[in-house]
Amino acid sequence: MKRLLTTLLAVFGILIASSAQNSILVDVHEVVGMDERFNVTFTVEGESEPSAFEWAPTSDFQLVWGPQKGTSTSIQIINGKTTRSSRTTYTYILLPTHTGNFTLPSATAKVKGKTINSNPIRIEVVDGSPASSSSTQSTQSRTRESSETSGGDLFMRFTLSRTSAVVGEPVTATLKLYQRVNIAGFENVKLPSFNGFWSQETEAPTNVEFHRETVDGKIYNAALLRRYVLIPQKSGRLSIDPAELVCLVNIRNTASTGNSIFDSFFEDQYVTVRRRVTTQPVTVNVTALPDGAPASFAGGVGDFKVSAYLSKDTLKAHDAASLIVTVSGNGNVSLLEAPKVNFPPDFEVYEVKATQKTDKTGTSGSKTFEYPFIPRSHGEFDIAPVPYSYYDVKAGKYATVQTAPLHLSVEKGQGGAMSSPDSGGQLTVDRKGVRSLGEDVRYIRTRKPSFDGHGSFFVGSGGYWVILAVLFSAGLGIWLAFRKMAAMRADIAGTRNRKATRQAMKRLKAAEGFLRQDLHSAFYEELHKALQGFISDKFNMDMADQTRENIVAALEKSGVSVELAAELTSLLDACEFARYSPGSGHDAMNEHYNIAVRVISSIDSGMKTKRNGASAVVAALFLIALPQIADAEAGNYLDSLWTRGVEAYNAGQWDAAAASWQGILDAGVQGGDLYYNAGNAYYKTGDIPKAILNFERALRADPSDKDARYNLALCNTLIQDKIDEVPEFILEQWGRKMCYLMPSDRWAVLSLLFAALMTGMALLFLLGRTAVWRKTGFFSAIAALVIAFLCWDFAQWQKSDYRHADGAIVMQAVVSAKSSPSADSSTDLFILHEGARVTILDTVSEWYRISLADGRQAWLPVSSVEII
Repeated sequence: MKRLLTTLLAVFGILIASSAQNSILVDVHEVVGMDERFNVTFTVEGESEPSAFEWAPTSDFQLVWGPQKGTSTSIQIINGKTTRSSRTTYTYILLPTHTGNFTLPSATAKVKGKTINSNPIRIEVVDGSPASSSSTQSTQSRTRESSETSGGDLFMRFTLSRTSAVVGEPVTATLKLYQRVNIAGFENVKLPSFNGFWSQETEAPTNVEFHRETVDGKIYNAALLRRYVLIPQKSGRLSIDPAELVCLVNIRNTASTGNSIFDSFFEDQYVTVRRRVTTQPVTVNVTALPDGAPASFAGGVGDFKVSAYLSKDTLKAHDAASLIVTVSGNGNVSLLEAPKVNFPPDFEVYEVKATQKTDKTGTSGSKTFEYPFIPRSHGEFDIAPVPYSYYDVKAGKYATVQTAPLHLSVEKGQGGAMSSPDSGGQLTVDRKGVRSLGEDVRYIRTRKPSFDGHGSFFVGSGGYWVILAVLFSAGLGIWLAFRKMAAMRADIAGTRNRKATRQAMKRLKAAEGFLRQDLHSAFYEELHKALQGFISDKFNMDMADQTRENIVAALEKSGVSVELAAELTSLLDACEFARYSPGSGHDAMNEHYNIAVRVISSIDSGMKTKRNGASAVVAALFLIALPQIADAEAGNYLDSLWTRGVEAYNAGQWDAAAASWQGILDAGVQGGDLYYNAGNAYYKTGDIPKAILNFERALRADPSDKDARYNLALCNTLIQDKIDEVPEFILEQWGRKMCYLMPSDRWAVLSLLFAALMTGMALLFLLGRTAVWRKTGFFSAIAALVIAFLCWDFAQWQKSDYRHADGAIVMQAVVSAKSSPSADSSTDLFILHEGARVTILDTVSEWYRISLADGRQAWLPVSSVEII
């Protein structure tokens, strides 16, 4: 590599040396007088002398003498290396033939067979004598006034490129000294002051060199003393004070007498006198810039263009890079301000560094602004075009140029060590809390859940209210039954009616005994008592009132058929007849017994059927109306997706597991276990925002899920935003903790159980026979009612939280929270990162008004968040 570099340097040196021979230098005055003879000198330098040289003046000049050739050669030996150089000059003396501006032709020479040419030179010929030490008469007239301002042979000028400008427009100022005398030096230099201007010296020669210039047709030796760039900073008439200079002038002093023999010897003596020269005051009319400057106006006045690039377009989070913006053109380059750059959110931008490059005039060049930054988040970012507005003096209006948009890819960084522009290259450390090495989300649920298509809750459902109604109805029924039993016990007639059939059957049992013994009179006596007792008890009819007509009327009123009534009355007549007549035989007794049993049973069953018919109808209708509470089984397709997700998760195929469980969610079904498993899969894939979203949804379905709460807390440690929550009221905290002990459905079941207990204790209070039992029932019923209400409230609380869709998770890597629902006319209030939880307060078009847990409010785009 060193050998190659040495070779390249040698070749480069040879090329430079050879290029030095490919030109001819010309030395000549740019301004000459009409009667002045002047020299034109051509110089050829190099290792070899020219073999031929040709040049001839035009007809505008008379060749007085020449060419005069001069040659010099030098040889140097350094470290054994010999270097030879040659210098050849050709001098001509010319005399102008007339005034005007002329061009001297190029000269031609041959060096080693190669033809080289000089550049053409422009010469101005004026009608006047060249600058000299001045005549004796003119000089003598000024020897006595050493301090007065000079006349036409010595003066100083302060000139401006323009005397009218706008604020910020550059003006070039030049301070020159003109002389036709012999100047030996300078004293008491007083440069002009520039009040109201920003000024900068662009040229300040340390050695004053004079060159010929024409002023009012006369030739002067002019020297540049200073050159400035002036930029007015305010409007109005701005005056520039005169510059002042004292020149030491050598003048020739001629003797006034000629009597001495030594007068001729001292005839030409020189005396140094002081001449004060000043400039005229100058005024600049400055106009203010027009109103309506764009927001991107950065003080530029002139004609500019802007460009930008990134030091690197791919980097990792927490690594440093720079945006370089260059503004170039003509105008007040030195006063250009840094353009405003809208960096993506979460970019740490450091102090802008500016570098400037201008030409000798100071009004043309470029200014470069470097914006060091460090991205704190990964993702794909676009830096919007950087606008730059300036005032175009020629067009008389503001103009805006802008850069091209820039794209930046930021990969995930490892955190820890990183460098910043302000640290001088030293590494700084992103300090974080110490975390356990074995921390991970808890395992998934493998048992197939009962999928739910709408997030139903038992509390408040039709089944819940039916069960509650059944409980209260049962309690009311029991109370009414006991009331009825007590009333029945107090009703003697009713008691006899209910016992009528049973008493009749007892007597028939006794009659059956007499039948077996074949005791005729005793049998019919007992049979007759059984029938009369049944009628008396059943219809509350005294023995004296038991006539045939009354019995038939009572039976018909009770809905007994005419046939049964006729059989009963016939059987009574048969008993009456048999009691007072001889025995009719065993077969007749047996037939009468069977008829009695059948008639009594038929009358009793007929009356019960009529009384219980309405109750049976009501019970049947109630059973028909009772809704069936059953959950629909998930289809085979959803079951297969669930099983496929479990198998993929166990195999470490996190993406496949997440896709399977997301497919179930996309089908419109829900469930706490489903959200929990999906959150685990997304956590394993590194998609923390989706993991947080699913764990939040799992907790909404079942706030008592401790595994989901643990996993959510773990995910929250991996997001960048730490938002301090406003603490809840202590009672509300206790209530929420109590509420989250069990899922909503379990609280609902407990509320029904305590409602049943309350009903039982209320019955004990209402039906207790002693004061102790009634007090126990009363206080127990109140306690059970309070507990049942709390259980119902906890179940309803969880249901309300689930249905109240005001929580959301930020899903974009970085998003700016705005002061109003607008991307252009709003201010960035703060920055949120993916995974942050917000509360939605309002919706306007495509914007959400959100609040953070610490109480701050702002606006976010709808597309940046997803509702829990």
